[in-house]
Amino acid sequence: MSSSRPHDVVVVGSGFGGLFTTRALASVPGVRVTVISGTNHHLFQPLLYQVATGVLSSGEVAPATRDVLRRQRNARVLLGVVEDVDLDAREVVHSSPAGVTRTRYDSLVVAAGAGQSYFGHDEFAEHAPGMKSLDDALEIRGRIYGAFELAEVTRDEAAVERLLTFVVVGAGPTGVEMAGQVAELAHRVLPGQFRHVDPRRTRVLLVDPVDHVLPGFPERLSEAATRELEAQGVEIRTGWKVVDVDAEAVEIEDGDGGRQRVPASCKIWAAGVQGAPIGRVLAERAGVETDRSGRVPVEADCTLPGHPEVFVVGDLMRMDGLPGVAQVAMQSGQHAADQIRRRVDGRPTGQPFAYRDKGSMATVSRFFAVAQVGPVQTSGFVAWLLWLGVHLVYLVGFKNRLTTLLHWAVSFVGRGRAERAATWQQVVGRNAVRQDAGASFAP
Repeated sequence: MSSSRPHDVVVVGSGFGGLFTTRALASVPGVRVTVISGTNHHLFQPLLYQVATGVLSSGEVAPATRDVLRRQRNARVLLGVVEDVDLDAREVVHSSPAGVTRTRYDSLVVAAGAGQSYFGHDEFAEHAPGMKSLDDALEIRGRIYGAFELAEVTRDEAAVERLLTFVVVGAGPTGVEMAGQVAELAHRVLPGQFRHVDPRRTRVLLVDPVDHVLPGFPERLSEAATRELEAQGVEIRTGWKVVDVDAEAVEIEDGDGGRQRVPASCKIWAAGVQGAPIGRVLAERAGVETDRSGRVPVEADCTLPGHPEVFVVGDLMRMDGLPGVAQVAMQSGQHAADQIRRRVDGRPTGQPFAYRDKGSMATVSRFFAVAQVGPVQTSGFVAWLLWLGVHLVYLVGFKNRLTTLLHWAVSFVGRGRAERAATWQQVVGRNAVRQDAGASFAP
C-alpha cells in the first residue's frame, strides 16, 4: 500500500460500536478516521432510563463525541445522516443542514445501531415514546413528572386515575428497569411533596406477550425479578399484547383474544428494535436482504458479503447467536478495527469474530438487581453492586463517573432526584405550547 496517502476509515455512528472502533484505531500509523453521526454525542444507552426518571442528567450519559475523542489526533467528527453508500466509488453520502456531502473511504465501518420498533404500528410512537435516544428520554421524563403535576391540579377523579396510571410496554431489561423506577418514584420519592394528590395511588403496568419478565435470563433470575417488581407494586401483565394506543389509553389483548382498555396518560414503549435505515440501503447496494428487524447479514469477520472493506457491527449486523447488547457492539467494533489494522500492515485478514459473553444484568429497584456472569447467577444487593460497578467502568470520562456516583448516592441512599424539569411542551404537547413569553407552567 502506498505511504503517500493515509488509509481513510469512515465510521458511521457514535454509539458503542463506532466509538470502540475509532478508539481502537488511535495508535495505528497511517490511518485517518472520520466519524459521521446524526447526533453530536456518544449515548450510553443502558442508563438512558435513569435520565427518563430523573436520576441522571443527559450530559452524564451522553458526552459530546468531540470531547470524548479530543486527544485522538487521527480522528475527526462530522455531524450528518448517512443516506447512501456508493460501494463502487467507495463513498458515503451524508446530509446535514449545510447540504449533502460525499466522503471517500478505504475502509468503512457501519455502526449506525437500531431504533425502536413498533411492529408495524409506527403511529403508536406519538403516544408511547421509545427508549432509544436522548430525545426519547427527555420526552418521557417530562411526561412522567408532568403527569404528577397535572394530577395535583385536577379535580376530576377519573382524570386523576388516568394521569397516575403508567403503562410500560416490554418486559426486557429496559422495561423492567423503567417500571421499577416509576414505582419507586411513586412510592418512595414523591410522597409528601404534593398536597392534593397522593402519588402512592399510582398504578404501574408492565405489559408484554412473552410468558415471563426478562425472557433472555435464566428462569431463576426472572422469578426473582418478578417477585421484586410485585413487591414494588408493579402489575405484571405478561401474556398480553398491546393492540392499540391513543392519547387517553392503551388497549391490551390476552392470549385468548380478550381485550381490555386501560386509561393511562403516560405510556412508555420498551419493546422491539429496528435497524437504522442505512442498513436496508447498504443491503440493497450489496444485493443481500435484511431480516425482519432490518439487520444486515455479515460474513464471519463482520464484513458485508462481497465487500471485505465494509464492516457492519453492533445492533445493525445479523450474526446468529448474538444478543442485542452493548458488549456485542463494543467487541465487534474492536474486531473491525483489528481487521483494518491488519490490512494496513499488510497482514492476512478475514479472522472470524469471536464474541466473549461477559454476562447479563438488569436492575429492578433500589438495592436489587439480577445478574448472570458465566455460570454464576445472583440476585439482590450483591447483583446490584455488580451492576453499579460494571456501568461505572463503561461510562466515558472520569468526570461523568464521579458525578454519576454522586447522583446515585443522592437517589439511592437518599430520596432525591436531581433532574426533574418538565416543560409545558412535554406535559401538554407541542401544539398546546403557550405562545406568550410570560406563560407559567400551571394551567
